[in-house]
Amino acid sequence: MANNMVRSFRDIAATQEVASPLRVVQIDGLVILKIIKHCKEFMPSLVTGQLLGLDVGSCLEVTNCFPFPSREEDEEIEADGANYQLEMMRCLREVNVDNNTVGWYQSTYMGSFQTVELIETFMNYQENIKRCVCIIYDPQRSSQGVLALKALKLSDSFMDLYRYNNFSGEKLREKNLSWVDIFEEIPVKVSNSALVSAFMTELEADAPVSQCDYDRLVLSTNPFMERNLEFLVECMDDLSMEQQKFQFYYRNLSRQQAQQQAWLQKRRAENKARKDAGEDPLPEEDPSNPIFKPVPEPSRLDSFLITNQISNYCNQINGFAGQSFSRIYLMDAIHDN
Repeated sequence: MANNMVRSFRDIAATQEVASPLRVVQIDGLVILKIIKHCKEFMPSLVTGQLLGLDVGSCLEVTNCFPFPSREEDEEIEADGANYQLEMMRCLREVNVDNNTVGWYQSTYMGSFQTVELIETFMNYQENIKRCVCIIYDPQRSSQGVLALKALKLSDSFMDLYRYNNFSGEKLREKNLSWVDIFEEIPVKVSNSALVSAFMTELEADAPVSQCDYDRLVLSTNPFMERNLEFLVECMDDLSMEQQKFQFYYRNLSRQQAQQQAWLQKRRAENKARKDAGEDPLPEEDPSNPIFKPVPEPSRLDSFLITNQISNYCNQINGFAGQSFSRIYLMDAIHDN
């Protein structure tokens, strides 16, 4: 009887309910400041770091972070980086600080983050962490007065498809997957302790607007608009090259189908003659014939990522244009007053 009451950890885990979907990422204000400081100090180089915290229901709490060493191609240096991460987490555990990995953060330049490398990093994290996020921070865009910080995760349907590395048109239609279904953006909520909130309240200035505060009304968004347009043109060129690959594939497929039809008609005429002569017919399909070998279909993953990147640049251009118009109206109101 006692043996029946004893349950293994595996049995308990198997009977657990399915975890609720991730709804929000709650980040401490200090963590955001550490991410901003790390990314700005190493501009224009791109940097990454580890996110630590707790997974509580539908909320992922990010309570701490630490930067990764600079990436190098040398394997020994990469091994040193892994040892550095383990040592950092051991030190945090000794001082009773959250040391559970919940993802990583990385900087980006003008929103250029939707790459195959990001997807591969997500898949590596998913092997050990079921729910992890990537915090993307753009210091260049943040310098225009917008906190360009977002939390991303891969969609479950895309991860299932990526594991089999099959991005053919038929498989994508079967899964009903489009380019907007690769990444999911999770709402970010900034949280501070009561002491920090009280301290920030004490720091609020009661003085009227000073002259330096008018700097945010400057309309010099032209360099950012130009860079976004340049990147958008490059992405359009890349998308055009991907479309040329598919056009080449469909041309080869049409040519192969025409050759197959011609070969079948010839074989059927030959079999008819053999039948009239009383001989056995030959098989209509010959696997050894090169024209019956399937033409490999190019993967659609690159075109999906490029389309995502184009959408991101268009949104940034719209945001910059909207900010410029808002500043114009605000300056006009100030001038009238």
